[in-house]
Amino acid sequence: MSATPQKNRATRRVLAAAAGLATVGALVAAMPAGAHDRGHGHGHKPRTVDVQLLSFNDLHGNLEPPAGSAGNVSETQPDGTVKAIPAGGVEYLATSLRTARKGNPYSVTAAGGDMVGASPLLSGLFHDEPTIEALNGLDLDVTAVGNHEFDEGAAELARLQNGGCHPVEGCYEKGKKFKGADFPYLAANVTKEKTGRPLLKPYTVWKKNGVKIGFIGVTLEGTPDIVTANGVKGLKFHDEVETINKYARELDRKGVKSIVALIHEGGAPASTSYNYDCDSPGAGDGISGPIVDIAKGITPKVDALVTGHTHQAYVCTVPDPSGKPRMVTSASSFGKLYTDTTLTYDRRTKDIVRTSVKSANHVVTRDQAKATDMTRLIDRWNKLAAPIASKPQGWISADINGRGSTAPEKPLGNVIADAQLEGLAPADKGGAEVAFMNPGGIRADLVHKASGSEGDGVVTYGEAFTVQPFTNMMNVVDLTGAQLVTALQQQVSGSNQAGPKILQVSKGLTYTLDLTKSGADRVVADTIKLNGEAIDPARTYRVAMNEFLAGGGDGFAALGEGTNKLVGASDLDLFNAYLAAHSTAAAPLAPPATDRITVIQ
Repeated sequence: MSATPQKNRATRRVLAAAAGLATVGALVAAMPAGAHDRGHGHGHKPRTVDVQLLSFNDLHGNLEPPAGSAGNVSETQPDGTVKAIPAGGVEYLATSLRTARKGNPYSVTAAGGDMVGASPLLSGLFHDEPTIEALNGLDLDVTAVGNHEFDEGAAELARLQNGGCHPVEGCYEKGKKFKGADFPYLAANVTKEKTGRPLLKPYTVWKKNGVKIGFIGVTLEGTPDIVTANGVKGLKFHDEVETINKYARELDRKGVKSIVALIHEGGAPASTSYNYDCDSPGAGDGISGPIVDIAKGITPKVDALVTGHTHQAYVCTVPDPSGKPRMVTSASSFGKLYTDTTLTYDRRTKDIVRTSVKSANHVVTRDQAKATDMTRLIDRWNKLAAPIASKPQGWISADINGRGSTAPEKPLGNVIADAQLEGLAPADKGGAEVAFMNPGGIRADLVHKASGSEGDGVVTYGEAFTVQPFTNMMNVVDLTGAQLVTALQQQVSGSNQAGPKILQVSKGLTYTLDLTKSGADRVVADTIKLNGEAIDPARTYRVAMNEFLAGGGDGFAALGEGTNKLVGASDLDLFNAYLAAHSTAAAPLAPPATDRITVIQ
């Protein structure tokens, strides 16, 4: 991978900063007060320098502000009430980052993965070239890969890094070739099966005026469980802790003592408010999930962890293996927040003074000025997308929540599962009797308020695509009743024990979910019924699901055991066909009842 664009850009920045400053003395004098130690004569560099680390994660190609509840962040007010603040959109993210950098001569911007993939139509239609272009414009310095960077396979990820037009669809704009990312994508724990060599760079070193900070990037080891088999073909994913520790030793040997790990794996804070103090009552007490054990295992050589994947907001200190507190941050998703961390760099030891690391999350509010270069970028791609994006697919009478619903059974999940069952029930289409939808595949809400000029209640192709952006092909398979019951139990056991993944089910399937029990027992087996009849363990059922679930994805090994597979239309095509069949301007589709899963809390 060529390092030239990166190098040139860094050089340009340093040159611009140094322009017009005749001497080193002038450079020190021009630094903000307090940046250099007292007692040094003119011409000596200060012992410590504050480096600003700006970070965000899980942008998922959300160039425009995300619609509905998916575009809000929760903020706890001084009186204890919680307020929803509309946030996000790259026009505002660019302004936020540029404002934050002012007066910080040492500023580096890093991301925690899932910059692309599962993107709204504006980016997804063009294989996420618009998002890479926007990130170049935001001056992103480095990112880790996330699992979604593998949605279209290693060759497409390499194209996003190195540029070149899409192998099938070619170039989208006449006479313009896609340039690729001018920041490195880091994938330290992803190797090629054939050669054992890393797929992309494992780390990069950011340098300015003698200050050096190493960045190591990893994605979660479990990526193959949550990406289609084609996306991870020929790749191996390794342990996050072992990989980071290995490359931290290598950086240390090279004299790079200040190290930040970018990790596409995260945790769950005890509160969804971005300004919640997760170090209360003690360091890291307010956070749980995979990142806690990872943080506790990563060598003390690493000074801070930028994380992601769970779409949560937190700024916590989790003790490193030597017991010293270390900053672990995540900035929600969709560009709604950014984290501003101050790393105090000691020029003598070349290390970060850990006791003085400060960090906070900030809302990317929509009441600030828009960055005009980002507005131009969005307008340019919107013109190309418009003929497809603005086509009406159906009508709704009110918001139908998917991503924005925190309930196990989501109204939009029911619509999607019903659409899949209806489209695949005919004998010649697979003869499906029941359909399952993975909750993580529902990427947005259907919002009643118009997003453009289409009018309130109209669902456009662009909006439908934003809900179902993977265009997964549908499968119908044979499963026994026993396998069906096991699959439902896998929602709350095995790899899903700690964080249940509740499948969205088509009408006719009912059961009780008892959250007071533990493990597989939380799905009460003798309550599982299809059209009022108990599931017969010996009988064969025809089950519809997307190819990701049919491959055993998301920890549903039982769903991967299906036989007699029939491949149907894509999930998006079935969703749009259902909207067209069940709604008109005069009789819009209403949010369905959520009465399929009875939840005991």
